[in-house]
Amino acid sequence: MSETINKPQHITKPDWLKIKLPSGKEFSEVKQNVEQHRLHTICESGKCPNQTECWGAKTATLMILGNVCTRSCMFCSVATGKPENVDITEPLRVAESVKLMGLKHVVITSVDRDDLMDGGSKIWAATIRAIRRHNPGVTLETLIPDFKGIWENLQQVIDVKPEVVSHNLETVERLTREVRIQAKYERSLEVLLRLKEGGIERTKSGLMLGLGETEEEIFSAMDDLRKSKVDILTLGQYLQPTRNHLPVAKYVSPEEFAHYKDVALSKGFRYVESGPMVRSSYHAEKHLI
Repeated sequence: MSETINKPQHITKPDWLKIKLPSGKEFSEVKQNVEQHRLHTICESGKCPNQTECWGAKTATLMILGNVCTRSCMFCSVATGKPENVDITEPLRVAESVKLMGLKHVVITSVDRDDLMDGGSKIWAATIRAIRRHNPGVTLETLIPDFKGIWENLQQVIDVKPEVVSHNLETVERLTREVRIQAKYERSLEVLLRLKEGGIERTKSGLMLGLGETEEEIFSAMDDLRKSKVDILTLGQYLQPTRNHLPVAKYVSPEEFAHYKDVALSKGFRYVESGPMVRSSYHAEKHLI
């Protein structure tokens, strides 16, 4: 029988994971803009602990293709079910919102749309083109799904060449089937390699820690990502969104995260964000350097 994730009864959350409550003028302006333009953000749907910090700095990670995912990953709080029909006006609405917010660097992600023949890739490409058309000089990071390994759909994103393209490995190989039920470890690595070989200058991936992985498995995942020519790595603490999701096996200390950052840099990553509160788009604008 294969190893599974440890399921402790309860682990007390440490002080370093305390989250600030939403406040401030900038936070309110971003919230109003998101609501007015009927936008979805992973900040809200994913219950991101950095929402207050990022919205207070007038940045947000916009989520396209609706807010209902066709997958049921055991770490993610985004709703699972049958998504609504694709909204062809969404690319323009997103582009106009970016202009109103005055953003210079934009992060876009999406739910998985396995119900669509193109996996949502046409809306992805249209959104990137619309943002650039209405916001000359803007730079983009796209956090994309694996498109079920249908490479012509991935090519739609490669063709519009975002400055940074991210696809998260999320966890180590041994735990993938439990953490990302419909995903495949090797397929994610191939997505990342195809992005780089397709001409994307900066590729990026992330791992959640605290799900029961060993240090050796973390280092092995780093090596696999470097073999896929990934440039940027994010390492953050997994937080259980609800009781129906996987429990936290361990709260990784800030000192351990600092050690993992040193190791990752020694393996050749160009930029590493590593800390308990780090998420995929944390300090995303710095990754253009």
